[in-house]
Amino acid sequence: MLSVLEWYRAAGVDVAVGEEPVDRFAQRPPARVTPPAAVASAVAERPAPMLPLGGDPGEARELAARAQSLDELEAILGSYDGCGLKLRATQLVFADGNPQAQIMLIGEAPGAEEDRQGKPFVGKSGQLLDRMLAAIGLDRTKVYIANTVPWRPPGNRAPTPEEIALCLPFLHRQVELVAPKLVMTLGGPAMQTVFQTSNGIIKMRGKWSEVSIGNHKVDAMPTLHPAYLLRNPPAKQQAWRDLLSLKLKMIGMGIA
Repeated sequence: MLSVLEWYRAAGVDVAVGEEPVDRFAQRPPARVTPPAAVASAVAERPAPMLPLGGDPGEARELAARAQSLDELEAILGSYDGCGLKLRATQLVFADGNPQAQIMLIGEAPGAEEDRQGKPFVGKSGQLLDRMLAAIGLDRTKVYIANTVPWRPPGNRAPTPEEIALCLPFLHRQVELVAPKLVMTLGGPAMQTVFQTSNGIIKMRGKWSEVSIGNHKVDAMPTLHPAYLLRNPPAKQQAWRDLLSLKLKMIGMGIA
């Protein structure tokens, strides 16, 4: 039973509809009530209400632009209700690491453990990421880590294009405020968002390009997501080459 409940929680089910099952086939259809002619006429003439289609990316850009510091941006994002992901997440997962770092890592979205702790990359994939960074002399005091989407999608599904569009202005402002010299994206979805491409991660990984993230231009390179490496250990060889490329880039730019 506990395993079933955990599966439901991971899938995003958090509301019980009812304690007793209902046989809908045994229910009678509700009686049709004919309204008075005057009421029916008024209803017919009244335009149908417009249902909200979600948040407004323009509003998100306006709010993000107001932030003059990372603390202000986190507070604005914490009070922002335009993205529906917030309604199902436990808490905001804003960032981790050193805001003064010259290297920024960008992933896709928080997972279950990140949702519980409020920090990116703290589950099994985060532990692997820490070991990857240590292999080239880095740790979380020397990098800044964020995600394209700061709330966990239900069931760890991929964020929709609409959800990404609503969160992207905040990521852009976050990058502008950190102003890193190097960016490394983790996984295909983060790469596609940051590099504005539909190419796959295997084709793009390990290649440096200058990208514009908001108003900040920076050299960036995609690599494989640690979660993918856990599922496909042979791919760690490719990730290791990417890490060596990052180390060489750091040395060439004089980044300690």
